[in-house]
Amino acid sequence: QVQLVESGGGLVQAGGSLRLSCAASGMLFSINRMGWYRQAPGKQRELVADITSGGRTNYADFVKGRFTISRDNAKNTVYLQMNSLKPEDTAVYYCNTILGSLPWGQGTQVTVSS
Repeated sequence: QVQLVESGGGLVQAGGSLRLSCAASGMLFSINRMGWYRQAPGKQRELVADITSGGRTNYADFVKGRFTISRDNAKNTVYLQMNSLKPEDTAVYYCNTILGSLPWGQGTQVTVSS
């Protein structure tokens, strides 16, 4: 059974940092292009960053230079290092494949205060 478990969220002041983790099980993690998504209240879920099986990364313009996605295939885990956080980064953060093809996890709440 495929499961995605996100963790690492919390409350942080603007300018602060957080590191999110997403542990995957029940899937061939290493071959999948993985992404971090976020959904703010009243808004649609959006892709924040993704990483290929070989480690190539892509970022949405609104996080470029501030967020870094990485993965550890041995641990079936994908990470999102978030620096210089802004109040507009407040959202629930999720991971999934680039197609969003797996059952969504519960996400992890990130709240950035001004």
